[in-house]
Amino acid sequence: MKIELTPVIHLLHSAQHSTLASQSLQMPGYPYATVLPNVLDDYHRPVLLISALAEHTKNILANGRVSISIVEPGCGNVQAGARLSIIGDAEQFEADEALKSRYLRYLPDAEQYLMLDFMFFRIQPQRIRYIGGVGKMGWLEADALGQDSISLNVEAGLLALASQHTQIGIRLLGIDNFGMDYCVDGQQKRLSFESPIRAEELLEAAVVASAQQLNRQ
Repeated sequence: MKIELTPVIHLLHSAQHSTLASQSLQMPGYPYATVLPNVLDDYHRPVLLISALAEHTKNILANGRVSISIVEPGCGNVQAGARLSIIGDAEQFEADEALKSRYLRYLPDAEQYLMLDFMFFRIQPQRIRYIGGVGKMGWLEADALGQDSISLNVEAGLLALASQHTQIGIRLLGIDNFGMDYCVDGQQKRLSFESPIRAEELLEAAVVASAQQLNRQ
């Protein structure tokens, strides 16, 4: 079945948590699964900030082949809801200030971890298995994620400008061609655009969409 990119992007951004499965060092041959915050970079790839002491960190430093699983938030019947698995490679990297700022917009409490032994890893997808419900499933090639993206610097500028026009009560977290992530009343939410929007049109879309969404609260 041919899988469209848009619902995959929206699911990736909607989930606040994901399950990471790594190759266990303690029990070779068995996967080790743990739950982590779900934050993405500007190419919609999962970014991990994890302690050197964590079991999963030791696992992926020894073997970076991992899987990330995400489930549609608030889904009462998981078999009827959307879910996906990313099969890929966990690579340690030094995050620049733009990516750190983006990460901390989503997880402000993580700032304290930057002063400790925590390290950044990025999941480089190889393939994505998406299930949109019963009978709606298929594979998506990894290079599809980066086909529509805006740089972190462009995103930061758009968010700064949009915030000047946004009603009090909404905190903008991130914006991309497919939608906008924001926080209202302490709850992270995703506003999905009906279709991907070009970079030059994103500012207007963010201002209008955030105002409309606040009025619905």
